[in-house]
Amino acid sequence: MKYRNLGTTGEKLSAVGLGCMGMSFAYGPGDDTESIATLHRALDLGINFWDTADVYGFGVNEELISKVLVPNRDKVFIATKFGFRQKEGGGTYFDGSVAHMKNSVEASLKRLKIDTIDLYYAHRIDPNVPVEEMVGAMAQLVKEGKVRYLGLSEASVASIRKAHAVHPIAALQSEYAVITRGVEKEILPAIRELGISLVPYSPLARGLVTATVLDKSQLAADDFRRTLPRFDEANWDNNQRLAAGFGELAVAKGITPAQLALGWVLAQGEDIIPIPGTKKRKYLEENAGAADVVLTAGDLQDIEALLKKYPNTGERYNEGSMKLVNN
Repeated sequence: MKYRNLGTTGEKLSAVGLGCMGMSFAYGPGDDTESIATLHRALDLGINFWDTADVYGFGVNEELISKVLVPNRDKVFIATKFGFRQKEGGGTYFDGSVAHMKNSVEASLKRLKIDTIDLYYAHRIDPNVPVEEMVGAMAQLVKEGKVRYLGLSEASVASIRKAHAVHPIAALQSEYAVITRGVEKEILPAIRELGISLVPYSPLARGLVTATVLDKSQLAADDFRRTLPRFDEANWDNNQRLAAGFGELAVAKGITPAQLALGWVLAQGEDIIPIPGTKKRKYLEENAGAADVVLTAGDLQDIEALLKKYPNTGERYNEGSMKLVNN
């Protein structure tokens, strides 16, 4: 495994991290036995950057991870997040208040069974809470030794600058993939100026470019992707053609579509550390192999040409979820 620096912290994180959400949340039924085996395999492969959140199964994912994290604490850089809360009757809302953050960090520490969280993110930006107030309270957690580094997720340039002025931000987590490029114009240049790493989630475009979802009907009834426009009929034909073309480029390169997708993300800069999610060892091993993928200028040009051919990929979230993205 190759390693990359986390911002200006001096921490060395695996170039390909592990997103743990799907083990307990959003992508159909879990398999704890296979998930535990996947976490152990991550250690074998040198994947030391694991990502979770308190909302993933509402604590269940953190508890699952703790079973492997605790006996291997020195081998894992663990990131978790706070902010999403359950509504009565179902659904979630975001609460970035200081009071909720203080309760959340204690709950996460208890579920993870550790004394200190390596990287603690605000999962979104709360429009009702000044960023400076929220990050100021998060900075207090660093002073108390409960958290080592701070991160933001899906934050705007203005929010990032305000936060960073209060306390150094080590990482920005945002969706970024070959078909999800929203951070490139303004956010990526800003965080590079500030020395903040980008941690892309869903770098495989939730399976779209890897051709692992050939028919929406194969998704579990509670699979989160059923709510996403990119899996709607209006965009389905475009995206299946794009996936087929992407697969052909991968075959020509002698790698898998997933490795090409991750290779593309990794090629966008040494300050980018993707966290592809999986709950199976076979996909983890495939993803890890992307750290050794080298893409030429010609490879990158071929990908751009394919994207121009099939541009109608659809929005990454539905309207309700997009409102939670801090623009």
